[in-house]
Amino acid sequence: MRKYDLTLVFNPNLKDADRKKLLTTIKDWLGKVKFSKEEEWGQKALAYSIKKEVSGFYVNFSFESDEAIPMDFEKKITAQDKILRHLLLKA
Repeated sequence: MRKYDLTLVFNPNLKDADRKKLLTTIKDWLGKVKFSKEEEWGQKALAYSIKKEVSGFYVNFSFESDEAIPMDFEKKITAQDKILRHLLLKA
C-alpha cells in the first residue's frame, strides 16, 4: 500500500458547511482510499498573501491506497477557487 499526506489551505471566508462539503467531494475524487488521519489545523496566518488573502484554514489528511491517485486529481484541486494551496506527498 502507498501512503500519502495531503494538506489543503482553504479560503478563510469559507463557511464550515461549505468546507465540509468540499472535503467530501475531494474524498470522492480520491476513490478507494483508507484514511488513517484527518486533522483540522484551523485558521493560520500565511507567510505571504495568496489571492489577496493573508490567512487560510488548514486541513491535513493521511491516507493509504492500493491504487495510484487519479491523474486528474491535482487538476480538479487546482480548479477550485476555494482552495488557496495544496500539497500532496507520497510518504
